[in-house]
Amino acid sequence: MSSPKKPDIPAGKLALYDKLIATHPEIERKGAANPYTSMNGHMFSLLLGPKGAMALRLPEDEREKFLKKYGTTLYEAYGAVMREYVTVPDALLKNTKALEKYLAMSYAYVKTLKPKPTTKKR
Repeated sequence: MSSPKKPDIPAGKLALYDKLIATHPEIERKGAANPYTSMNGHMFSLLLGPKGAMALRLPEDEREKFLKKYGTTLYEAYGAVMREYVTVPDALLKNTKALEKYLAMSYAYVKTLKPKPTTKKR
């Protein structure tokens, strides 16, 4: 029996991500190797290694403001640009107080999206 896969993410960044998620008790962190949050089948935050880059899904108007304010870019994962996701700068990831409002915006945004049909067998 194999052990659960551990994240390939720096422990400090994983701790900051967990601290951020804990600011909203209604949000559950998922994923062992690649931590993320989702609602109704829509992912809205994620942390990918080995650098531990964080992405946050934001509505278009807030996304544009975020990109300008923090001088960051749309998130890129595995060579593909994720057009609704912004890359969270490391300095902002360290500032839980400032980042938690964006997590709340992200959560509110995905709650407005139509739930994806489940593919799980019952």
